[in-house]
Amino acid sequence: MARRNAGKRRRGIVKTLVILGVSAALGIAAAVIGVRLVGDALDRSGVAAFYAMPAEGATGAPGSLIRSEPLEGVPFDTRAWRVMYWTTDVHGEIVPVTGTVIVPVGASPEAGRTVLAWGHPTTGTAPDCAPSRGFDPFIGIEGLRTMLDRGYTVVATDYVGMGTTAPDSYLVGDTAGNSMLDGVRAAQAIADAQAGSAVILWGHSQGGQAALFAAQRAAAYAPELTVEAVAVAAPAADLSALMEAHLGDVSGVTIGSYAFQAFAGVYADRGAELDTVLTPAALAILPEMNRLCLLSHLKQLHEIAAPAVGDFAAADPTKTEPWASLLRENSAGGTAFDAPLFIAQGLDDQLVLPDDTARFVEHERSMGLDVDYHTVALADHGTIAYLALPALDAWLDERRL
Repeated sequence: MARRNAGKRRRGIVKTLVILGVSAALGIAAAVIGVRLVGDALDRSGVAAFYAMPAEGATGAPGSLIRSEPLEGVPFDTRAWRVMYWTTDVHGEIVPVTGTVIVPVGASPEAGRTVLAWGHPTTGTAPDCAPSRGFDPFIGIEGLRTMLDRGYTVVATDYVGMGTTAPDSYLVGDTAGNSMLDGVRAAQAIADAQAGSAVILWGHSQGGQAALFAAQRAAAYAPELTVEAVAVAAPAADLSALMEAHLGDVSGVTIGSYAFQAFAGVYADRGAELDTVLTPAALAILPEMNRLCLLSHLKQLHEIAAPAVGDFAAADPTKTEPWASLLRENSAGGTAFDAPLFIAQGLDDQLVLPDDTARFVEHERSMGLDVDYHTVALADHGTIAYLALPALDAWLDERRL
């Protein structure tokens, strides 16, 4: 009887310790989250002033900092900064762009940390849709914790035209690629970011296109950087295929509203006039569509877009000039690069179609690239970047990165 009572007491003590341990862990987590939320709120102070355009006539070398400020509401065991820096657009003009730099706390290797340059998926085109302007600028960086735990400095560009009121650059490949590479240079200008010259490019959807263009351009545009690896999830690699697949549905109206508006501004000198490719109904909704952010206003965007489905394109942009040429020029795969390439694709993706990505994989392999193609059953466009992380982590391990 005494032994049974002693056993009960021990089990009771163990149970109590477990409960106390779980309660303590939850308390610590709540405290960390609370500190993070307070920090996020503090970071909202002065946001508009930070994103004000540089003075007229101001300029600087690509990648040089215009301004930076430390952030308070950062992920656990990290330091982070909001940054504005100079980059180069498709026309060779020096323009401002914004983003975020995050680094794990602790000593870095002597040569500095490997820099993970992140290209985000579509969030919109308006300045307020920039991830770095959000209440939590880290939440959309897919795989952030994984990359920080690997010891990388993480740089997340907003792309030109987001954050600031610089001209929109949605799906303009050269500009997007430059903004990723110049983000690395901007991180190097912050001593505490511990950024070295070894670079890994990682992007999803629109960010996949940006990462691929950054890889293609790196040797000529930023020769002091060494691109060690490139990873993309459901990349918007073939814009012609993307338009062909979706021009008659609500996704095509949404993406098209962003893309055609951007291309008309960027390529006005090429005759990219909207009324040559869009209907009056499409033209009427462009201003409102481009004011709304994808993630926070998806329902509203689709409500505006729905009546234009089937009455959006006045002509097939994949067969109408200059649009057909512009779509081809801004599709990835025009130039080979000397880095291994990881491509992840969800087999349930209804936006970037698996067959289109498979064709892109074969195209890259035909150019001599070392491509690891990883498909994930049941993953769709929204989940593929997260569900591919274990495979990406192992792939980076194999390459000792």
